[in-house]
Amino acid sequence: MSKRVFELFLFDIYIAILKIEFISKKFNNSEALKHDFISWDSVIREFEIMGEATNILIKNNMLKKENQIVVDFRNLLAHHYFGIDSDEIWDVIHNDLKVYKKLIIDKIQIMEEELKSELINDISNENSHIEFIVEALKQIK
Repeated sequence: MSKRVFELFLFDIYIAILKIEFISKKFNNSEALKHDFISWDSVIREFEIMGEATNILIKNNMLKKENQIVVDFRNLLAHHYFGIDSDEIWDVIHNDLKVYKKLIIDKIQIMEEELKSELINDISNENSHIEFIVEALKQIK
């Protein structure tokens, strides 16, 4: 793993959540999402990113151990990919993601201002082709 400031993992989680929200809002139910393999695979991948980043942040005391549930969910998705319950994914998206997103935004908000601004600028430039991400980053700046 390359050297990164740990705060970048907060942004990895935030962007993953934004992508999951963006993708999932196109669907009315879990089965419709699951049957669009590109969207389904994208959502699963973003949950995996969230879990990996959460694990690193827990190990570095930037998130509490109670967030281990996100890591456990990632492990379930990664290791039981044939048995993933689409209703469970849908439930997490619509009932749990907002709470975790708020926690991550709160952590970003309390970052040292110069570092936060630098990271937001870099991430915005890196994602300049994805308008909804750039707009969301402006909101937390």
